[in-house]
Amino acid sequence: MSILEVRHLKKYFDTKAGVLHAVDDVSFSIEKGETLGIVGESGCGKSTLGRTIQHLLPATDGTILFKGRDVTKLSKKEVKDFMKEVQMIFQDPYSSLNPRMTVKQIIMEPLLIDGMKKKEAQDEVRAMMETVGLDARFENAYPNELDGGRRQRIGIARALILKPEFVICDEPVSALDVSIQAQILNLMQDLQEQLGLTYIFVTHDLSVVKYISNKIAVMYLGNLVEYADTEELFANPQHPYTQALLASVPTTDLAKVQEIEIIPGEITSPIEPGPGCRFASRCRHASEKCTCLQPELIKSGESHQVACHLFGGQEG
Repeated sequence: MSILEVRHLKKYFDTKAGVLHAVDDVSFSIEKGETLGIVGESGCGKSTLGRTIQHLLPATDGTILFKGRDVTKLSKKEVKDFMKEVQMIFQDPYSSLNPRMTVKQIIMEPLLIDGMKKKEAQDEVRAMMETVGLDARFENAYPNELDGGRRQRIGIARALILKPEFVICDEPVSALDVSIQAQILNLMQDLQEQLGLTYIFVTHDLSVVKYISNKIAVMYLGNLVEYADTEELFANPQHPYTQALLASVPTTDLAKVQEIEIIPGEITSPIEPGPGCRFASRCRHASEKCTCLQPELIKSGESHQVACHLFGGQEG
């Protein structure tokens, strides 16, 4: 049974220029213990998708089923309980931490808000600091006194202190040096195994998502254009946008001559987008049909779905 099922989720924003379609009719599911990587270029809606699932942003339309329950229709008290089960790790470990609070205070705050006594909360904080690899000597330090890796460990500790089952990771290693990225990714995998966590991992780094994810969803301008098991996606990318993304990944093979595929054309405006495929204006395979009909995400293999008229997708 899926721990999370998203059905036709939409998140729109009103702007002076019109309605911005940040997330537009997105559907997928995640099994317990899996990691779903969500990839796409900046502005594609992947972070907005994560924040909408976590209830930081209200959904415009659609359904979010968490353990079979529609969380888009919860009362204020039910939202508080839901947010204990679904937590978020943010991209920038500095701006997401209160600079006026110590490490201990930052990690302890969710426990105190939840009603735990301070003495018991202090014990929980020390145990969690050990779990995420933060030395006890840092408990009275402030975020500005620590490096990026330790700050992100604080963010991870804060997210896990309420013992959630599901964690949304919004580009949690993109602001870190490569060597520190590897440490944090290994830590997150260890924590997932130890605590039975399920992850959504939002990133633009395809090498990172390949390392940590079981499945990958590719987004383009608010739409899901491809969804597959990680190995299958990297071995057999089908959507032209996914193919271009993978072709842009740098290689360390000096004997291999890498030809970077440049995607031509201008990005379609996400404000009041017209009918048809959002990628049509930049796609070398586009036909008249692509500019008129929005392709539906359809099955193109045992563990593969793609939204492209090349594979018979019709308007859904």
